[in-house]
Amino acid sequence: MKRSLALLALTAALAAPFAAQAHRAWMLPSATTLSGTDAWISIDAGASNQVFVADHAPLGMDNLVITAPDGSTVAPANMMRGQYRSTFDLHLTQPGTYKIASVSSGMSASYALNGETKRWRGAATDFPSAIPAGATDVRATSNANRMETFVTLGQPSETVFVPTGRGLELLPITHPTDLVVGEEATFKLLKDGQPAAEMEITVARSGARYRDNPDDITVTTASDGTFSIIWNDAGMYWLNASQRTDGTDSRPASQIQYTGIMEVLP
Repeated sequence: MKRSLALLALTAALAAPFAAQAHRAWMLPSATTLSGTDAWISIDAGASNQVFVADHAPLGMDNLVITAPDGSTVAPANMMRGQYRSTFDLHLTQPGTYKIASVSSGMSASYALNGETKRWRGAATDFPSAIPAGATDVRATSNANRMETFVTLGQPSETVFVPTGRGLELLPITHPTDLVVGEEATFKLLKDGQPAAEMEITVARSGARYRDNPDDITVTTASDGTFSIIWNDAGMYWLNASQRTDGTDSRPASQIQYTGIMEVLP
């Protein structure tokens, strides 16, 4: 029987580094701007309905990549996975801006075989050979997810902002560790290296559990992928953009997502 390719919803956060739509995945650095020539920070990571509230699930750290100001890769220290959050420390020894990212891509699929529904997840290169002969009702989704936050020791630098050209990425115009209440910040969203036009971005602020209204806002990118935000309050902010594309008989569905975490100071 001819295999059909169609949309498959993403599974929950513990099966992948990002949460399903019901929960928001996040990383929370203890500080984003530090002085001196040597410093430590801690990062919590989880998934929850309200961002930065560790009450649902820890975030998987298998896809963690930390880039130093000189472009080298830095290993995290003291990694721990708890009931509701993962945590690790980062030793900052170079002046400039570090990028802390969780990046993943791959395929997920479901299919029917001998009257049972089976599920598969793996690298895109392994699909469709991983689907056994005789399988029917094959539904597959390719995914590319990126979540990142930035930390600066001393003076900010720009070296970690070089895009890879894969999936959704943020190209800062305003430096992400130089955000101040009342000032406008501008960024550019890229999709596979090109401007991501007319894409909605959800912006959520920390402390929602202490407010009657979560105060989430939505901004839309311009034709050149740029968007601007005027910060009304200090705190940690969660920015998220995602796009889902239906599949066809010859092409799987796709899901791409970008999440950025930034601190706005008074």
